[in-house]
Amino acid sequence: MNDPYPFSEPDSGTSQYDPSGALLTAPLDAQTRQLAAMAYGEASTQNNPDEMMALASVLVRQRDARGYPDIATFAAKERSFSYVVSDGNVRYQSLMKASDKEIANNVGMQAAVAAAKNALSGGPDKSNGAYFWDGADIKTNYAYHAKVKRGIKITNPSHNIYKIKDSTKLVIQYRYTKTKNKKTGKIAVKQEETSRYDHLYESTAGIGGTIFWKFGQEYLNATHAKVYK
Repeated sequence: MNDPYPFSEPDSGTSQYDPSGALLTAPLDAQTRQLAAMAYGEASTQNNPDEMMALASVLVRQRDARGYPDIATFAAKERSFSYVVSDGNVRYQSLMKASDKEIANNVGMQAAVAAAKNALSGGPDKSNGAYFWDGADIKTNYAYHAKVKRGIKITNPSHNIYKIKDSTKLVIQYRYTKTKNKKTGKIAVKQEETSRYDHLYESTAGIGGTIFWKFGQEYLNATHAKVYK
């Protein structure tokens, strides 16, 4: 089982915990705190370490895919990707304002910091390569949810934490070729199928209160869309 709080630095030779359980770690740098707060705010209140690890990994993957130098710039420029930064999310704000001692005494915040450190160091990715996620709103707002309308596929029953159904919408793309009959002058049009897909999003994991997604390969092949948006 993976340690949900991997705070120790490589080859440090010393534990980051004291016998009472308090953290013996240097003050958080700005990027680690920002990422930890985002993962903490986006996660469910279950404070599931693996859920926060997965969220942090997705955020770092998105940061890198979009070419931003750090999490703060990513958060500022892509506000619609993680609303917790600007929508008054209490969990996000509480970790951003928390002292090191307050973080050390809060198991959920500790897990969020561990998740951020793991993602920033290229550690295990609990999201299994996801670029997107959804919380409980995909169940409560299923009929009107943007991803559902575009098409979702649960690839493993273990991902389906909200017991939702797949949604499909078949899209077929064609190539049209015109040829002219030299004798009659008539133009014939040949229709040839080039690709098809019936969903955009495929689940990669379901952890805590979050379902993780990536674009399906058939959709990417058909549209040449970017994997991250």
